[in-house]
Amino acid sequence: MDSKLLGALSLCRKAGKLRMGMDSACGEVAAGGAALVLMTDDLAQRSREKVERICADYGVPARILPFGMDALLQISKKRCGIFAVCDSGFAKLILQRLAAGD
Repeated sequence: MDSKLLGALSLCRKAGKLRMGMDSACGEVAAGGAALVLMTDDLAQRSREKVERICADYGVPARILPFGMDALLQISKKRCGIFAVCDSGFAKLILQRLAAGD
């Protein structure tokens, strides 16, 4: 991994705190289990708007990753563009990495 952000996402997945895909991520948001929702930069506009609307309704921050779906295959093992981080510590770390441009 050449990025600290990718490393943080990978660690989050290995800890079992990363939900992948629209249904899983939005379900976590609605259930109150998501601390952060991430979207790839190549996610369809309609999907992005839906996720942002759901996150706004539940007060969960949503951010766009500087990666496309293909770049995240090393983490997710399946092509998806929406991720829910279900741990506040990991969410804080990922937000720091996003802000730092890591």
